[in-house]
Amino acid sequence: MLLPRFLLRTHATTTAYVAPRPSHSAFRALHSSRVLRAALDMEKVNTSERLAELRRLMAEHKVDVYMVPSEDSHQSEYIAPCDGRREFISGFSGSAGYAVITLEKAALSTDGRYFNQAEKQLDDNWELLKQGLQDVPTIQEWTVDQVQGSKVVGVDPSVVTAADARKLAEKIKRKGGEYKAINENLVDLVWGSNRPPRPSQPVHVQQIEYSGKSFGDKLEELRKELEKRKSLGFVVSMLDEVAWLYNLRGSDIPYNPVFFSYAVVTPAAATLYVDESKLSQEVKDHLGDKVIVRPYNAIFEDITALSAKLAQTSGETEEKLKFLTSTRSSWALNQALGGEERVSEVRSPVADSKAIKNEVELEGMRKCHIRDGAALTEYFAWLEDQLLNKEATLDEVDGAEKLSAIRSKHEHFKGLSFDTISSTGPNAAVIHYKPEKGICSVIDPKAIYLCDSGAQYLDGTTDTTRTLHFGKPSEMEKKAYTLVLKGNIALERVRFPKGTTGFALDTMARQFLWDEGLDYRHGTGHGVGSFLNVHEGPIGIGTRVQYSEVSLSVGNVVSDEPGYYEDGKFGIRIENMVMVKQVETNHQFGDKPYLGFEHVTMVPHCRNLVDLSLLTEDEKKFINEYHKEVFDKTSKFFENDSLTLEWLKRETAPY
Repeated sequence: MLLPRFLLRTHATTTAYVAPRPSHSAFRALHSSRVLRAALDMEKVNTSERLAELRRLMAEHKVDVYMVPSEDSHQSEYIAPCDGRREFISGFSGSAGYAVITLEKAALSTDGRYFNQAEKQLDDNWELLKQGLQDVPTIQEWTVDQVQGSKVVGVDPSVVTAADARKLAEKIKRKGGEYKAINENLVDLVWGSNRPPRPSQPVHVQQIEYSGKSFGDKLEELRKELEKRKSLGFVVSMLDEVAWLYNLRGSDIPYNPVFFSYAVVTPAAATLYVDESKLSQEVKDHLGDKVIVRPYNAIFEDITALSAKLAQTSGETEEKLKFLTSTRSSWALNQALGGEERVSEVRSPVADSKAIKNEVELEGMRKCHIRDGAALTEYFAWLEDQLLNKEATLDEVDGAEKLSAIRSKHEHFKGLSFDTISSTGPNAAVIHYKPEKGICSVIDPKAIYLCDSGAQYLDGTTDTTRTLHFGKPSEMEKKAYTLVLKGNIALERVRFPKGTTGFALDTMARQFLWDEGLDYRHGTGHGVGSFLNVHEGPIGIGTRVQYSEVSLSVGNVVSDEPGYYEDGKFGIRIENMVMVKQVETNHQFGDKPYLGFEHVTMVPHCRNLVDLSLLTEDEKKFINEYHKEVFDKTSKFFENDSLTLEWLKRETAPY
């Protein structure tokens, strides 16, 4: 999986009805009718009343411009419905966007994935800023242009980072305006009683048999880091970091086993800010007397008092000690701590520790990927049989729901890790495609089928992409697939000295595409959590600046997912999950250890799409060894399933 998906749909766990397959002409007619329905369903939302009420509130608060980002108070990649403020005020439901409203105008900025959708959903009150196009201002530039004449720009400080607020405030000040924190979210006031309630799902203990390390040990390691940095304490604001630190999991946000919370850790105390009604007696016993539990909303009052108290006690020293916050913590948190004089913004030490899995977590990733690989293999065998032998009509959502039902049979399954990308033909070229029932396409056995999916298990998180073709692929489809496969293999097999970043390794996956003048417009790999978020920083593989800042370390789990896409025709992506390990080399230049990758994904590659003439003998050998491992580890699941077993034998047969 590549990027955030906020539009959430619950997958059914029952097999969809399978009807007889229509003729080719009927297939085209059916697809056309669904496209028409899609256009009808994507109606504009009349935002006039909402904007009028927002502007009334803006005038009350003496604000001329109001900013509405997509993020929640924890800078979450996925958000709960109650935090969908940008969608509510604008009517635009895409996953990426930023809204800004003045007393006379309103603008929404989004990227190329959503230009068409935004044009259909935004009413005449809105100006669409197509991010990335020439001469189109960014939303920040557009905002700054509105502040001529000492105007005031307002924002809820809990939904923007302190760093972003500081940069924008400087630009606005240079234009003669003011950037102001409005502690009441004005969109929430407009939304009123219609705003969905904040989720309040139970919190569960992540047992030591899956976490591999007690939260007491994690706290001690964090305190050593605080001592090393001469810090008063650390405020943990990212939801997955709180969950990892205290060995707890929740389900407040779909696909992410997290819960709304904050944590504060000082040399003397550890506090969890959470709605106590979520905590069972088991959770309370788990935390014991090592953790103080306080109400979720008490965080701001508490850290204001704590920061002032600790600042007084350390005031005698020449060096003023500060609190640490993450570079992704909110402006509101930093304000509550006393601002820049009392706060140091750093890359989160909790995020760094969480990204390096211990041996228990690594073994859990190996085991859950075997079960998950078996589920994907069963699904692909079933899908091919349905399309070719039973001539069934299945749309992309039918496929996604069947896969979810198969996964749910496996041990430790807790749900999906993101919305399944089940895409046929031209839809596979849409990198962030999300099928919706009633407006998606029927799976065409004569076209490429791309499936990017993942699951949450108690012992790990999965994310796998496979591209298949059930008919006769074109020469270009086979060539592109094989070049992507070669890049996938090359990255997995690379060895590199300790200290190397994912930024430096990105070209390994692109080299064969580049030789042909081809490429793809997304990153090559992202970190993955252990029964946590499927996208996990701070490491990754790609050209983003942050990937040049943190080197890969033993214990990191990262995806390897090159691709190739032709708009309106087809898309290809091959994604394996790999773990960083130390490797033996003949030499050790500079006395540095050398690292490499261990694959854990256990799903065959598509034989039908491989152009053997483009593979070296060494690459064929590597694929044969991988396929033998896949067969050996997953075939036991199909002892009573001859259909899947025969499919697996065919797909893993040696070249």
